Amino acid sequence: MMNNDITILTSSLDELGIKYTDEQIDKLIKYFKMLIEKNKVLNLTAITDFQGVMIKHFVDSLSILKYIEIEDNSKVLDIGTGAGFPGIPLKIFLPEVEFLLMDSLNKRLNFILEVIDELKLEKISVMHGRAEDLAHDKEYRENFDFCFSRAVANLSTLSELCLGFVKKGGMFIPYKSALAEDEISNAGNAIKLMGGKFIKTEKFELPVLKEERDFVFIKKGINTPGKYPRKAGTPAKNPL
Repeated sequence: MMNNDITILTSSLDELGIKYTDEQIDKLIKYFKMLIEKNKVLNLTAITDFQGVMIKHFVDSLSILKYIEIEDNSKVLDIGTGAGFPGIPLKIFLPEVEFLLMDSLNKRLNFILEVIDELKLEKISVMHGRAEDLAHDKEYRENFDFCFSRAVANLSTLSELCLGFVKKGGMFIPYKSALAEDEISNAGNAIKLMGGKFIKTEKFELPVLKEERDFVFIKKGINTPGKYPRKAGTPAKNPL
């Protein structure tokens, strides 16, 4: 792989002010190779070109580090992780932080376990299941300092699915692309019902591609009422 290719990754991280080591870059490249190889037999991503994966998956996943500092004793949840985004790239850059990657499809999680093993990642685990069910499990409910999700869903639905996992004082930060302002106002009721409070939106452009991205910062103020989230499928069909 040519250095010019890797420079797409390193120069983009430089542009965002995100520090990295050679070891971290090496792990991302190994992850890329595993992703492309597994994608031949399992539909993990529609993006398979080197630049696309580097920017749209890796840099996008890591870009939150431009805006927040995650302390070593934090617990982080990635809901709907898919092929491991943003959880795996963030784990590579935050080796002392405890991560749980959650997804409803076991095949994806089996791939992630292979990546964890190959990259020798520690303090990271996976959980199979739906957020609507797992959020009612006392082992996970209101147990995380940060919850991230790159899942494609409206903010009302995501808030109901995710805020039940966040402890008081913690943050739910969904990754959104070109978020419409009315989506935030429409989600206001759901955010409030879940015990959250909208803090701010951070807008930026992905390096190289110049595509707009948004982070929505939602802080957990009070415990989520026990009846939420509602049963599987309901938050998506009937957003609050």
